Amino acid sequence: MKTLFVRFVKNESGATAIEYGLIAALMSVGIIAGINILSGDLQSAFTNLGSTVSNATTSGG
Repeated sequence: MKTLFVRFVKNESGATAIEYGLIAALMSVGIIAGINILSGDLQSAFTNLGSTVSNATTSGG
């Protein structure tokens, strides 16, 4: 019974999995925050691009 307890205490695979999970969660939060920050700029860039393409095709360019 004592060896089973010692082996359980020395086992770190669960802690490693939790650490990887925390890293993945932190990266996800960073990516989502970055997307939210850049979404307005991207929307205006695509709007400008769309109007430029639309104007070029209607003017016969």
